[in-house]
Amino acid sequence: MTMSTIFLSFFGILVLASLIGFVLKKRKGNTNTIENLNARIYAWWIMLFVLLFAFAFGQNGTILLFFLISFAALREFMTLVYQDRHDYYALVVCFYLLLPLQYYFVWTEWYGMFSIFIPVYGFLLLPIVGSLTGKTEHFLGRSAKIQWAAMISIFCLSHVPALLTLNVQGLDKNQNIQLLIFLIAIVQLSDVLQYIWGKLVGKRKIMPSLSPSKTVAGTVGGILSATLIAMLLAPITPFSTLQAGIIGFVVCLMGFFGGLVMSAIKRDYGVKDWGRMIKGHGGMLDRVDSICFSAPVFFHIVRYYWA
Repeated sequence: MTMSTIFLSFFGILVLASLIGFVLKKRKGNTNTIENLNARIYAWWIMLFVLLFAFAFGQNGTILLFFLISFAALREFMTLVYQDRHDYYALVVCFYLLLPLQYYFVWTEWYGMFSIFIPVYGFLLLPIVGSLTGKTEHFLGRSAKIQWAAMISIFCLSHVPALLTLNVQGLDKNQNIQLLIFLIAIVQLSDVLQYIWGKLVGKRKIMPSLSPSKTVAGTVGGILSATLIAMLLAPITPFSTLQAGIIGFVVCLMGFFGGLVMSAIKRDYGVKDWGRMIKGHGGMLDRVDSICFSAPVFFHIVRYYWA
């Protein structure tokens, strides 16, 4: 299967889905269900353009693109959870030291430093900088917010372009874009299919306090359906059909749990969508919340067993 065939297939499916969403909106009005469906189709269009960009501009362009995505995600995260001016310098460290250095390590393919820089050195540095202000009130909570903003928005997301740096058995390095396609397609499809299954047959809510739209049947049906699609996509990967299914199942689970964690954070602060916090902002974390948790797991599965 050639790359042009893959992209044309995705394009055709998205055009059809967009037309269906448009017709439903015209006939039934912009109900909550239709609004959510169209939001997911919109997210797919964004992911398609991300993959096209990665294919067109290669490794360096993709690293730069995800650097900007991480910057936008970090900005959203900090806008929601952080308002204490005393930790200004800790925020400066996040945006202007940890973020560029993490992507520099990805660009130079320095795996040893890339894999430990933020969870070790970043997690130690940020509270040190925060303590220098002398403010002790809520110090642990303040430090944890900044640490996990860096962990989710920078460290986790940086594993997506890092896939392009791997030397994978069964793939030429310039074919690593197919790993990105596999990861993003399966995680995003799982999210959409969970929603569709939930509307078709789901009744019992799986976690109503975190995600009112997710049901037990929807979650199970969506993850199993996405796992089947992962097996069908095995030819574009170095995995066998069974291996693709197992890996697809794992990344779908991690995407589901990632979505729950991000929903818990949003609801703790009283918002439904990241994008509604900032007027005119696109809601970057709404687009990549599931990928944040699945990307590091997928990266290390590939690295340890196929690289």
